[in-house]
Amino acid sequence: MTSTAADVLRLLKVRGETLAVAESLTGGLVAAAITDVPGASQAFRGSVTAYATEVKHQLLGVDATLLDQRGAVDPQVAAQMADGVRKALGADWGISTTGVAGPDPQDGQPVGTVHVAVAGPLGADSGTFDGGKVASLRLNGGRAEIRMESVRSVLGLLLQELVGEQTGNERAQDTEQNGGT
Repeated sequence: MTSTAADVLRLLKVRGETLAVAESLTGGLVAAAITDVPGASQAFRGSVTAYATEVKHQLLGVDATLLDQRGAVDPQVAAQMADGVRKALGADWGISTTGVAGPDPQDGQPVGTVHVAVAGPLGADSGTFDGGKVASLRLNGGRAEIRMESVRSVLGLLLQELVGEQTGNERAQDTEQNGGT
């Protein structure tokens, strides 16, 4: 996990971008994985552990009607948490975790239901939101395993986004350089 966090931070530093984290079921484990990496402060803005549903609304701007109708364990809630923390902490990228680690179901969702999300900028210097990516997971294991797999999953999702975006940018540059020949 530390290697994924290190890869994420390396890419963010190279790009001159920053990251913020919103966590529910992971309770600070994502932020801990990131800050375990030396030099994390160059890209990591901070985190919000929004364990209580009302904190998701009050601090992260998650739609109250959505929370009332669907509960906190929902893909749209994860997406809004990621974008909300990105905005609240002034970061280029936001990631989030919400779900049920157990031992009991929550909001009608079984243990192991997890949603992780990534929100980032649409393009360089655009300042607009890209709509983000959400992964909905059904995890097995006990509370600790579900929480740790949630951390791995959200960092992996962000890494995929960063690598995919970097690859796309390199392709665009190659096309520009080779386009006239």
